[in-house]
Amino acid sequence: MSKPTVGIFGLTGCAGDQLVILDCEDQLLDVLAAVDLRDFVMASSDNDGTCDLDLALVEGAVVTKKDELALRRIRARARTLVALGTCAVWGGIAAASGAAALRELVKVDLNITGCPIEKEQFLSALCHLLNGNPPVAPDYPVCTECKMRENNCLFLEKGEICCGPLTAAGCDARCPQIGVPCVGCRGPASDANLASARAVFSENGVSLEAVSRKLSTFVRAGARP
Repeated sequence: MSKPTVGIFGLTGCAGDQLVILDCEDQLLDVLAAVDLRDFVMASSDNDGTCDLDLALVEGAVVTKKDELALRRIRARARTLVALGTCAVWGGIAAASGAAALRELVKVDLNITGCPIEKEQFLSALCHLLNGNPPVAPDYPVCTECKMRENNCLFLEKGEICCGPLTAAGCDARCPQIGVPCVGCRGPASDANLASARAVFSENGVSLEAVSRKLSTFVRAGARP
């Protein structure tokens, strides 16, 4: 049986998500054994830029016309297209200059958010895709992960504005764990309890809108999951 053909691409961004893939040192040989990696400029100089792909993973936001043309070519080649990282999923920091998230221009089959993505979430999603199953990502907020790790609440105890109640989980509350408030780099959680968050913020003199403005650093205005 032939292996699924895969391409990994970068648009405008920091290339951090591609570096996370290359940093999967213990699993990288197994990944390469399971797929036919045809196009990955960051990792190889021997690429096939025209072949059909079973799976394309695309990092970065669409900032230039060149980005848009590249994305449309990739979409035409790929059976399944994955938006890789916060810039691809939400527009990211580049959104401040009018960047577009991938879904605003082409059909995206799966989003893996993160700034950068989490290695474990990438490997899990890839395994699910290779087995023909839809990947499962947490839909609850970082605030839930904080509770799981029994962290003290930086907002309630120190008055620091934290985007944890509204931000997609998956990072294991890495920043709050070391005393740094969540800045929302993973984008909004689909199952965030907005009414509860608004009430808690309001009771402590902070508007939900102020927290949402912090989230806008990573999320293009008007973007939807």
